[in-house]
Amino acid sequence: MATISNTPVAPTGNDPFLRVVAAISTVAGWLSAAMIVAAVGITCQMIWVRFVLNGSTVWQTEAVIYLVIGATLIGLPYVQRLRGHVNVDLIPLALPMRARKVLATITLGLSIAIVAVMLWYGYDYWHFAWSRGWTSDTVWGPPLWIPYLALPLGFGLLLLQLIADFYAMIRGIDMPFGLPDRDTAVGGVPVSGIDMTRGD
Repeated sequence: MATISNTPVAPTGNDPFLRVVAAISTVAGWLSAAMIVAAVGITCQMIWVRFVLNGSTVWQTEAVIYLVIGATLIGLPYVQRLRGHVNVDLIPLALPMRARKVLATITLGLSIAIVAVMLWYGYDYWHFAWSRGWTSDTVWGPPLWIPYLALPLGFGLLLLQLIADFYAMIRGIDMPFGLPDRDTAVGGVPVSGIDMTRGD
């Protein structure tokens, strides 16, 4: 079911904590975009070397893989801030506000717990690669702690954004799931007065 929320970005109000977290998530989003652009540039350079200059490539494929995976992980908090993750809001839309807040509390609490576990194991894996001096088993052989750093960094920033979302909901700065009350719609028209079967 399509979301009728007119607040695609998690609101920060005048809260300094939420504003700082939003700024950090935005920087992470820009960094993620820069990594994707770099991966595209390296791919173009690789195509040029292999098919135009008839040369061989050593590091390009591996670098592109690391950049795209890193961009995915580091971009997580920005996507969360924009409410861009896959979201099925059929049940929240059908619930009254009080029940919706309970469901949002459970959902955010579980999300925070799961991401915290992933952060813990991601950090452990990164630290293991760093302390053991792991390198890639390729001709290029870069130190693996560099690409693995995206695990604790990405999950840590996502955890921070989820905590900020939970804090904003508890403080009343944001609505549960970012959805308006079910009797309120965009432009002040009650949802109950909208014919959802019409195509216009």
